[in-house]
Amino acid sequence: MSFYSVAKNFVVAPVVNTVFRPWVRGLHNIPSEGPAILASNHLSFSDSVFMPVNVPRQVHFMAKDDYWSRQGASGWVMRKFFDLSGQIPMDRSGGKASQHSLNAGEQALRDGGVLGIYPEGTRSPDGRLYRGKLGIARLALNTQAPVIPIALIGTDKVQPIGKNIPRLGRVGMIVGEPMTFESYYANADDRFAQRAVADEIMYRIMRLSGQEYVDVYASDVKRQLEAEKSEAKAARKALRHHSGRRTEDPETD
Repeated sequence: MSFYSVAKNFVVAPVVNTVFRPWVRGLHNIPSEGPAILASNHLSFSDSVFMPVNVPRQVHFMAKDDYWSRQGASGWVMRKFFDLSGQIPMDRSGGKASQHSLNAGEQALRDGGVLGIYPEGTRSPDGRLYRGKLGIARLALNTQAPVIPIALIGTDKVQPIGKNIPRLGRVGMIVGEPMTFESYYANADDRFAQRAVADEIMYRIMRLSGQEYVDVYASDVKRQLEAEKSEAKAARKALRHHSGRRTEDPETD
């Protein structure tokens, strides 16, 4: 029995099923054999725990490569866990590095495996659903594997961004019908075809999850929020400095 099976069936699943009592709909839509891409919304770090617990087959996740570069004892444990559980590091910097990561995911599909991927590329910063990146379309078109849209429900309430310890609460998972894209297979390298496929997948996830859809990349929104936070911090610091000067020298101005 593999590390994945032992960890899932005897450690993770008993805890998750007892504490969080997840509910699942449409599990029969995941094929019992052969390649499949599980395309899910991404609300919480815990998504990568709740989804595979409810899927009978092993799920190889495309996980951001940051998880492999963390330092200290906790970083070592995380790297070992991800490696032993068959997860695939995803370089999101673009270009050849990202393509190398996608090639590893493509190989997992060609080997008949189940690949889990978050098309948004990162967690939603506010609970809304964002534009899907083209990587999932390339995988679907190059391998012709069916895409199974999935909506995770309530994981952001159980473990919001920035919280390390989950809260008590129920989570859910809705599995949609398989999607195939025969009309696009002949144009697998065409970016317009890839965009159409990615948009269709995100539309199906939106219908399942009920989330508001925003046609921009979540990563761009996160960068904007970080910039605004930095500007606000700098403004507060400047205000404190100015207030301090006025206190020290009341004749100023």
